[in-house]
Order: sequence, then structure tokens, then C-alpha cells
Amino acid sequence: MSDQSQRQPTRPSDLLEPVRVTKPGSRGSWTEYLVLFLRIMAAVSLVKGLYHWGQVCGIGAGPDGGFATHTIAWQTSTVFFAVLDLIAAVGLWLAAAWGAVVWLTSVVSMAAVEVFFPQVYGGSIFVVFVELTLLGVYLYLAIVSAREHQ
Repeated sequence: MSDQSQRQPTRPSDLLEPVRVTKPGSRGSWTEYLVLFLRIMAAVSLVKGLYHWGQVCGIGAGPDGGFATHTIAWQTSTVFFAVLDLIAAVGLWLAAAWGAVVWLTSVVSMAAVEVFFPQVYGGSIFVVFVELTLLGVYLYLAIVSAREHQ
């Protein structure tokens, strides 16, 4: 046999190179940082959604502190965030555009409820600050990621 025939791949799978996200020793791209942020926010949204469902189901509530004892505004908001946060978690984990939209809706809605309806959850400025900070981080990463792909 010739020397050249021994070097030629015999199967199509021999032509495949391993997948590399980044070059070894290099920094990640802004898109990778954006996807990482979205995955972290997916985990946070999952925890928030499960927390709200725990409130709906009365987990950890005393005999007089169940879901039915709260105001209609609290009940409506809690169910809204219980559903929305879990949907956002799935969409964010998949890094789908609709996931970011649902998450943004959840973040802005929570901040609005805390600011404009303090009787529902107590009007915590800390929650508003955290939600708006996360929104700002997302917008920054989305903008620099988009500029990276021009």
C-alpha cells in the first residue's frame, strides 16, 4: 500500500474535528457571557417560580396564613409570578428570544408591583434595586454581544 492511502480517512467521522467553544487560554466572547448570564437568570427564575408556587400551595404557612387568607391583589400577583417565572426559566435556559422577553416582563412587573402597589408585597426598595440592576446587566450584555457580531 502507498503511504498516502494510509493517511486518508476511511470513515466520514474521521473528518470531524472536536467542537471548541473558545480557543484554549482565550477569553470568552460577549455572547458566551450573555448566555451564561441567561442561564444564571434561568436558575434564579426557577427558584422564584417555585417559591411563588410554594406560597400558592401553602408550604410553610401556619394554620391562619394560607393562600386564601391573603388579599385578592396578593393572590393574583403571586399566581402571575408563579407561572411567569417558570416560563421565563425555560426560555432563558434555552437562550430563546421569547425567554428573554418573558423574563423582562417578569422583572419589570415585579419592580412595578413593588413601587406602585406597595400594599401587595411590602414595597421593598431592595427588590426594585436588584431587579433593575439585573435588567441593566442584561441590556449591557445584549448590546455588547450585538456589537460583537457586526
